[in-house]
Amino acid sequence: MSTSTDRVTVRVLVYSDDSGTRREVLRALGTTLHPDLPDLEFVEVATSPMLLKHLDGGTVDVAILDGEASPAGGMGMAKQVRDEYDPCPPLVVLIARDADRWLADWSRADATARVPVDPIELSRTLIDLLR
Repeated sequence: MSTSTDRVTVRVLVYSDDSGTRREVLRALGTTLHPDLPDLEFVEVATSPMLLKHLDGGTVDVAILDGEASPAGGMGMAKQVRDEYDPCPPLVVLIARDADRWLADWSRADATARVPVDPIELSRTLIDLLR
């Protein structure tokens, strides 16, 4: 978390090869979830090498990963990140079907949210992780 002008900022990485999905996430969350929580700053990435590059930099506070991303899906990337990074930021995997929840559990994601993005669901999920 970075600090600027007395406000703490949480850096949220959004990984999806689909710019529309990334845009949905950013619109759903905005820059402030709740007055008692830090502001949000977003980093958008479309490829797994860029995802890993940002994680290597240690500047990601939470990652939202698209389970439908291609060629490297968010669930597989969540598993890799959880296995390879210590400490690992909280991970949210976006899933298209309830039946995919077991795969998200396998990936050891901290939480899931549905796509298309439901702003209320995703905001609550992120608030729970940040508290």
